[in-house]
Amino acid sequence: MTAVFGSPKYLKDPHLFHKMSLIPILAWVGLGADGLSSSSYGPEEAFRALGNHTYLAILLGCFTALTVFIISYAYSRIIEHFPHGGGGYIVATHMLGEKAGVISGSALLVDYVLTITVSIASCVDALFSYIPQQFHPYKVQVACALAVLLIVLNIRGVKESIAVMAPIFMVFVATHIFMLVDGILTHTDRFGPLTSDFHAGLSHDLSTIGAFGIMLLFLRAYSLGGGTYTGIEAVSNGLQIMREPRVQTGKRTMVYMAVSLAFTAGVLFLCYSLIGIRPVEGRTLNAVLADSLFGHWRFGNALAFVTIFSEGALLLVAAQTGFVDGPRVMSNMAVDSWFPHSFAALSVRLTMRNGIVLMGAASIALLIYTRGSVSHLVVMYSINVFLTFSLSQLGMSRFYIQRRREDPQWIRHLSVHLVGLVLCATILVITILEKFMEGGWLTLLITAAVIGCCYLIRSHYFKVRAGMMQLDETLLDFPTTGPVNMDPPSPKDSTAIQLVSAYSGFGVHTLLSIVTSFPKAYQNVIFVSVAVIDSGSFKGAEELAALEENARKSLEKYVDLARRLGFASDYRLEVGTDVVESAVRACRQLGEEFPRSTVFTGQLTFRLEKFYHRMLHNETSFSIQRRLQWDGLTTVILPIRVTI
Repeated sequence: MTAVFGSPKYLKDPHLFHKMSLIPILAWVGLGADGLSSSSYGPEEAFRALGNHTYLAILLGCFTALTVFIISYAYSRIIEHFPHGGGGYIVATHMLGEKAGVISGSALLVDYVLTITVSIASCVDALFSYIPQQFHPYKVQVACALAVLLIVLNIRGVKESIAVMAPIFMVFVATHIFMLVDGILTHTDRFGPLTSDFHAGLSHDLSTIGAFGIMLLFLRAYSLGGGTYTGIEAVSNGLQIMREPRVQTGKRTMVYMAVSLAFTAGVLFLCYSLIGIRPVEGRTLNAVLADSLFGHWRFGNALAFVTIFSEGALLLVAAQTGFVDGPRVMSNMAVDSWFPHSFAALSVRLTMRNGIVLMGAASIALLIYTRGSVSHLVVMYSINVFLTFSLSQLGMSRFYIQRRREDPQWIRHLSVHLVGLVLCATILVITILEKFMEGGWLTLLITAAVIGCCYLIRSHYFKVRAGMMQLDETLLDFPTTGPVNMDPPSPKDSTAIQLVSAYSGFGVHTLLSIVTSFPKAYQNVIFVSVAVIDSGSFKGAEELAALEENARKSLEKYVDLARRLGFASDYRLEVGTDVVESAVRACRQLGEEFPRSTVFTGQLTFRLEKFYHRMLHNETSFSIQRRLQWDGLTTVILPIRVTI
């Protein structure tokens, strides 16, 4: 497994965060690639929506570039106010409340699954533009294989997968700049006829469908090209992996992405119009454009292939964003109990393995269901993106209205978010109305199902928490009598090793169960705790130090209670990403130090076990018991009853 997924990270490495963080250029590759790659399918969908009214493509390109800058600037403001990342979920939760937060978070999760899916499907479409038609039925199988490859790369670690793909990104930038600049410089003679075509087309449509009809046609194409903007939020979501100072790094990355995307998308529309590009069956518009520009050159066919191959490869890099940011949103929601708590866990490679596997599996399912159809996937993708965008802009607008007395520039900041809100809400509404029966309904259904599951999960956790609070109220101030035993534990005496987490009624109940179930059987009690590094605490060295200090204080409270009960007591603290591995390691060491020892741990027990209990409450105790008993250490699980 190490050969595939890589070796564990050393958590005590003082340079760990510096090594894993990204400078702006690498962040542009890993996160900005999602935005830039959307130029491969967003402008194409908008251009196709114009039908025979292609004279509007120039205006469409200008509005597309302007929209990119507006939304990007609005998210730069979000980066300033939310420097720890989280994007739309955190913004909606803090600015609009938990209900808006879970809607935004659920939409984001579906969105990032679709980021992976549509990027891989578009990648395959681009690559198969140069493959004979008889091989096209194998597109879905190739797409699924690429999804599996990305799952493995991301479990290995974010920075490593980005470093591997950085050369691909640079080849894309070089070839596409060359293609677009060549498309303009070699067709300057077409600007005059293009202007005439615009006037002729506009006059014809004014006399047939009228100004209102032209506006509706333009708005429809503009909205259906919403896939162009879908990757803009990725930077604000992924601030955790950026190098300090994070805000400046994030804003600089946003500038890189905005300029590159606005230029690429805007000039693509211009080139489509100048050269008169028309759709060709089995080929992308960009492939048709590359062949039109380079086909008559000596090595033109090879250059066109490299250009489109780099486009397909960049789309694969863009799928990376779903694996980078999707599990982060999922882990933020898990910390808030909207998702199973296990999704906040990090692997030994410090990646959110559970989330990565789930995102990848869901993407493969969508690829199979839609048969890799980019047109259907882009519609599904755009709806959730602009739902999140709209909630984020609404939240920031509310924030500046509330701060109008403290911030003298509140009107200027508010105007940016209000314009962004109008644009995003317009695209969202038109896309739903136009494409409801072509995949829009499925996106809304999936998102609603995710939201429903989130509420069910949180309701269960709240019920369990209420039951645990009863234990806290009863046992945390447990009175004791008699002398306090301050003797150090003796290796010759029988020893109870108790696994604990934070100081709570749960741990006190387990200790009292040991005392009552095995009276006078043990002279020593050693408490073992694992300070678990999850996505909520993996934000910097200060957070890790605070995590370790809190765990130490809890252990000291347990030791104090055990001494007041007459036991010789001490504690051991481990820091790790995996509770089972860390706890087993500590218990093995204690077993060698105290040969006459028994390991005790508690486990929540419900009156009626349901199928979802194992998913929501991990089976940590049983996993530890199996490992330790194989090593010859007696391990006892004491039941802690919770009535819900």
